[in-house]
Amino acid sequence: MSGATAETTSSQESSFLSTIVTEIFQSPLNIALLGLIIFLVYRIIKSRQDENTPMPESESLPSLKKRDFTVQELKQYDGNQEDGRVLLAVNGKVYDVTKGKRFYGPGGPYAAFAGRDASRGLATFNVTGGDQYDDLSDLSTLEMDSVREWETQFNEKYEYVGRLLKPGEQPNNYSDEEDESNAEKSKDD
Repeated sequence: MSGATAETTSSQESSFLSTIVTEIFQSPLNIALLGLIIFLVYRIIKSRQDENTPMPESESLPSLKKRDFTVQELKQYDGNQEDGRVLLAVNGKVYDVTKGKRFYGPGGPYAAFAGRDASRGLATFNVTGGDQYDDLSDLSTLEMDSVREWETQFNEKYEYVGRLLKPGEQPNNYSDEEDESNAEKSKDD
């Protein structure tokens, strides 16, 4: 009797699946939704593969020697120059974001920040970069907290390459052995 029950259950499952497949393919709306689901799953898988794929050696650049930048000097690193290096500043610190070029480089969603101080744009969720030094003094406490949060994220993900100089401020002389803590110490003096 258990063999007959198994055949009946198997037959019911087969009939059920057949009904579902028939229902899906009879409606153009269901076909479109199925296609959309397949497309979205493909995009998710593809984006995860792209994130995990290291930059080819031919595209990787040597580390930039630590130095301080004026706003005008920073503008030169917008990803459009021959080497394609992309720098941006957050809260007075300059980061090499070249490895995130698909986001910050030409054509990327945050390309407006390339070669600029991104602090205000990140704090206000406005994708524009500043063309002049911005002291951020008019930002609210909440916006400054947001800037500091972004700064922490950039510290963890990208290489710190120097400071963004205020107008009239003199650059630090960095030695090859000097670490970030010494640079920060001299900034606070």
